[in-house]
Amino acid sequence: MSHLTTYTTPVLPDWVDYNGHLRDAFYLLIFSYATDALMDRLGLDSDNREATGSSLFTLELHLNYLHEVKLGAQVEVHTRIIAHDAKRLHLYHSLHLVGGDKELAGNEQMLLHVDLAGPRSAPFSEAVLERLQSLLDEQRELPPPEYIGRVIGLQEKK
Repeated sequence: MSHLTTYTTPVLPDWVDYNGHLRDAFYLLIFSYATDALMDRLGLDSDNREATGSSLFTLELHLNYLHEVKLGAQVEVHTRIIAHDAKRLHLYHSLHLVGGDKELAGNEQMLLHVDLAGPRSAPFSEAVLERLQSLLDEQRELPPPEYIGRVIGLQEKK
């Protein structure tokens, strides 16, 4: 598998700032829609939420802005499953021009499967775990994302 495209969109006029660039908040909106599409692919769609009373919550995310994205650009999100356990999903989204390899932005996320009645954490169903593992296995040979595992901080000058 070369990559999994989870979301494609044009950059809309309401999404750009006074410099003609995609506003920071809309990078995350695009990545959020990609997460929704991944949830659908995994079987965690609206029918599943209604039937099981469970969903995914975002625990943590990190967003790297790498290159300008301008009004009208056609962009797509590639999604990598980094790891998962019985209740959590670690993923990485990268933003690209449609058909392009250059990463424009990267978004690392940790998600938690939740029983909405609690709310409290809950294990994924066996079917979802199988789909997650299948995607992870398909992507295993891909190199690790460059911008994964980063932290924010200032280094002391010596």
